Amino acid sequence: MGVLSAEDAAAAAAERRWFASMRAVRAMQTECETLRELLDMVEGAWRRARAELARLEALRDALGDELELADQDAREGLMQPSPGRAMHNAA
Repeated sequence: MGVLSAEDAAAAAAERRWFASMRAVRAMQTECETLRELLDMVEGAWRRARAELARLEALRDALGDELELADQDAREGLMQPSPGRAMHNAA
């Protein structure tokens, strides 16, 4: 095997760096693709969770309104004497 000239050594080093950069580029492309897939999955899960949250908030609000009406009806019922009670008190 012969001795490499400085020019040949520099060219060999440049070629090794180029191959190393190609491996680094492929690895980074793979990482980017993987992260994009994960982002898509997470975004879909987030959208489903937001929709479920909106549904649950609407249910909570509707139930709260029903409870408020029931409480209001109960308070109004306490304020008005029942017919049997009014007659009993009059006697």
